[in-house]
Amino acid sequence: MTAKEWVLLRLVLILVTFQHIHCGSVSYDGKSLIINGQRRILVSGSIHYPRSTPEMWEDLIEKAKDGGLDAIDTYVFWNIHEPTPGNYDFEGRNDLVRFVKLIQNAGMFVHLRIGPFICGEWKFGGIPVWLKYVSGSTFRSNNEPFKRAMQGFVQKIVQMMKDENLFQSQGGPIILSQIENEYGLASKAYGAAGHDYMTWAATMAVNLNTGVPWVMCKEDDAPDPVINTCNGFYCDYFTPNKPYKPIMWTEAWSGWFEEFGSAIHHRPVEDLAFAVARFIQKGGSFVNYYMYHGGTNFGRTAGGPFLTTSYDYDAPIDEYGLTRQPKYDHLKEFHKAIKLSERALVNANQTVIQLGSYQEAHIFSSTSGGCAAFLSNFHLNSSATVTFNNMHYQLPPWSASILPDCKNAVFNTAMVGVKTSEVQMLPADMPTLSWETFTEDISNLDTDSKLTVNRLLEQLDVTRDSSDYLWYITSVEISSNGGQQPVLAVNSAGHALHVFINGKYSGSAHGTKEHPQFTFTARVSLQPGVNKISLLSVAIGLWNDGPHYETSKTGIVGPVGLHGLDNVGSLDLSTQKWSYQVGLQGEAMNLVSPTGTSSVHWVEGSLQVAQPQPLTWYKSYFNSPGGNEPLGLDMGSMVKGEVWINGQSIGRYWTITAAGDCEPCRYEGAYRSPKCQSGCGQPTQRWYHVPRSWLKPTGNVVVVFEEIGGDASRISFVKRTLA
Repeated sequence: MTAKEWVLLRLVLILVTFQHIHCGSVSYDGKSLIINGQRRILVSGSIHYPRSTPEMWEDLIEKAKDGGLDAIDTYVFWNIHEPTPGNYDFEGRNDLVRFVKLIQNAGMFVHLRIGPFICGEWKFGGIPVWLKYVSGSTFRSNNEPFKRAMQGFVQKIVQMMKDENLFQSQGGPIILSQIENEYGLASKAYGAAGHDYMTWAATMAVNLNTGVPWVMCKEDDAPDPVINTCNGFYCDYFTPNKPYKPIMWTEAWSGWFEEFGSAIHHRPVEDLAFAVARFIQKGGSFVNYYMYHGGTNFGRTAGGPFLTTSYDYDAPIDEYGLTRQPKYDHLKEFHKAIKLSERALVNANQTVIQLGSYQEAHIFSSTSGGCAAFLSNFHLNSSATVTFNNMHYQLPPWSASILPDCKNAVFNTAMVGVKTSEVQMLPADMPTLSWETFTEDISNLDTDSKLTVNRLLEQLDVTRDSSDYLWYITSVEISSNGGQQPVLAVNSAGHALHVFINGKYSGSAHGTKEHPQFTFTARVSLQPGVNKISLLSVAIGLWNDGPHYETSKTGIVGPVGLHGLDNVGSLDLSTQKWSYQVGLQGEAMNLVSPTGTSSVHWVEGSLQVAQPQPLTWYKSYFNSPGGNEPLGLDMGSMVKGEVWINGQSIGRYWTITAAGDCEPCRYEGAYRSPKCQSGCGQPTQRWYHVPRSWLKPTGNVVVVFEEIGGDASRISFVKRTLA
């Protein structure tokens, strides 16, 4: 062998060694995932990259790591990445690769939940609206147009990850991927086509050869080698469909989402920790908190309908990026206790011993892994003293103690030694905002319309989600009517409606999340002769779940009628000529953009003496507040609309009063979302997150569109602090 050949051989050996060291393997058995030959108990948390900003990501990831997490879980949001067919966006908040690499830099793993249906309280469940209008498409079924588009997107995401060496098999952080999402219940509505689609999706994903396992959550018949997993408030009842698959919990719900008009949900950390302890003591080896940081539904991304802009979820890290106590630190101590027990948990089978009527011990003991035990008390009211290994242990009700050495109890799920943090929204140190106004001109809506038909059209079919707003305009000619006011009745499929008669506001109505359909009924003032009826239908988030949800209707479906008219009595307007106008005048002129604000004449004046008007735009300039505390915008004086900062939407606002059960909360007993609520009688959401990274030192512009009327003079910036 020549010297040159020897050098080349050494280079080859070095490369092979380097690949062996840096390229990992992920497999599984009945106990756990096996990463690089080692069984692991893994704690994960959901953080969704588009629900925060790139400037927040590193801090959120570091807090997750400090909180004892091994991995971060995220959905992949198809509709933000492919807003039109074949045109992709992976910039800014959509920069998935950057997000995954930041997790890798922190030394953590990633569970990439590609879906691409995600539900997630996200607009249209993450599926692009344009796919609804692909000929012959039926979502989430054995349907060729849908499967073709879905496969193309999944392949693109997988290839992106491969190109950046981000799968664990390439030395990257991704140890798991998910295909589809909570399909089990939906599949029954599709019958055989549902089962065929599920099987196709699993096979398609596995054939992408990522080198890491795929999972399907809430899918009892997930085919090998795909792992079926559990989602819910509790998963200690769950077993996978094959004994050689690990017991995994992909969504341990840390709280619940909010809807406009409902109270705020809280899940006590004592119950959350107890639920996870119960899962692990039954053999669970992977748990993911959904959410660990919920974040914000910026823009019009909230699903629903009627879901709030805030996606705080009562998570350990709150919407603004601050730790929520005692939830964050109590779970952090819990994770330490689990890690102290890991060796025994992954090497031994559990033995269960009854310690009393409501008490039991789960013991993991082996010569290779040592001994760990969980002592549980399921009683709802009474503490218990139990004897285990000739020692006495005090167990509060509805709790578990962890003994990493089968002797010393290092943690109890109900014993919280962390002080509750007090959140304050304090006024920012800045001058009062000075507003200018612009009011929508609706006098020429019908003449500007490009669409006129003799029937009522479904809203999404017309707007294609280019706007929340669609005008329905028609005219009616009446006689004097004897001075009586007829009743206008408008049936809507959802979600809200504002009525204008001859250019004057005549009232509003809306549905609810449970009953989005509603009927507007009110007496209206009509003049003898021709009257123009202008109806502004408003969407408040598109459906995100359920079988055939893409067929759900929005907008005015009829009938629309006038009742109490002289001579004719009632008049059905549903099939007469209707003109349609998509969006608002201000949207068309791009008033939300700092450059677009100059396209109209804004009116200056005192808002304190002005009568609030519907369909009004407000604009104000401001300098960035000092400090580094997270910022919010106090919209408590307004009613309903949307807000933009420097051209970026911070989301829909609505100060509708919250209803619910706000009785004192006890952590003991099974948790469900109606339990442990707060904020009854207050706006469901008053403060709206303003990322500091969106601000310049000076010359920022805030634009507000108000649908009904409010006092903009009281809008103010606040700082979120913890006391």
